[in-house]
Amino acid sequence: MLKKTLSVSLLMAVVLGAFAQKDTAAHVVAPPPIAITGSVDGYYRYNFNGATNNYTSFTNSQNSFELGMASVRGDHSFGKGGVTVDLGFGRRAAEFSYNDTANKNNLFALKQVYMTYQACSKVKFTLGKWGTHVGYEVLDAYSNRNYSMDYMFSFGPFFHTGIKADVTIDSNWTYMVGLANPTDFSTTESSTKVLLGQLAHTTKDGKWKEFLNYQGYYGVSTPYILNPGTGYGMYKSLSQVDLVVNGTLSSKWGIGYNGTFQTVEADKSYNWWGSAIYLNYDPTAKLGYTLRGEYLSDKDGIKLNHAAFSTVPVSVTGANVYDVTLSAIWKIDNCLTLVPEIRYDNASEGIFWKSDGTSTKSTFSALVAAVYKF
Repeated sequence: MLKKTLSVSLLMAVVLGAFAQKDTAAHVVAPPPIAITGSVDGYYRYNFNGATNNYTSFTNSQNSFELGMASVRGDHSFGKGGVTVDLGFGRRAAEFSYNDTANKNNLFALKQVYMTYQACSKVKFTLGKWGTHVGYEVLDAYSNRNYSMDYMFSFGPFFHTGIKADVTIDSNWTYMVGLANPTDFSTTESSTKVLLGQLAHTTKDGKWKEFLNYQGYYGVSTPYILNPGTGYGMYKSLSQVDLVVNGTLSSKWGIGYNGTFQTVEADKSYNWWGSAIYLNYDPTAKLGYTLRGEYLSDKDGIKLNHAAFSTVPVSVTGANVYDVTLSAIWKIDNCLTLVPEIRYDNASEGIFWKSDGTSTKSTFSALVAAVYKF
């Protein structure tokens, strides 16, 4: 009798334990999987002057097939926290993180690496390295309607490393404040920190979005060079105000605008500014066109005379330049897009070159790009 009692008790314990384990397992919330996305882009570019003639980012080639960037991004969130790791390989990634990839043969870059924390429904904190909020165009080719970049994007900023807070005021208004390392530096020994800000508005019908952006600091930061051969100095302060507007005019037409103004203090005050309009037309779901017109004023030679552009004559102390770019966006399928493009650049000074080595004020180029996103 005792043996039977013990056997029944043992059986009940095993059964109850199994149910308890099943019940506990039912209440364990498994974290969601990591969302993996990526892209690859490449292009062929030809300049009809027979020279490179490129002062903007990512298309610095002539009569050559080029890999832009292979990119893989992982996003994971669980509860109130999240993390993003965005990796890039290629000239595009290396130019974007130029302070991290000083060796020109190092084509690998950590494009973005950051953590987020949703403190409440209206406040989210981000810590790490992320693409800048300043400007209309962005690093990833699939997010732009023109493949070649404008001057305002190319003259920065590219990214920030620090901390920021995104705050939702209501369904139409948000703002961001942040503090970061000197612009485009993932790591630095400088005590200078850059103040970041953005005020964003969306109309009630969602057809218009406006972003007022800012970056600025006071204190010695990165070296500058105003004229090749005259030596380096240090910026004492920098301030940049930037406006981006996106509008939907109809089911087929859209418009975008970007204007920026930057001033720096060195031995004296210098500034440059730019303005661009983007006109978008999508006659079908698979075919679209974008016409970009941009004007950049750099009379003080802060950017167009930078040491990176060693081909610019020393006698040129500054220039104004405009570009007109027409791109077609042809979606082959859900993943692959072809972008044929023509571009005309004209400057107030002879900053471009002919094949015979003489300078010229204008240049014309064409390219065909392929962009694959998954």
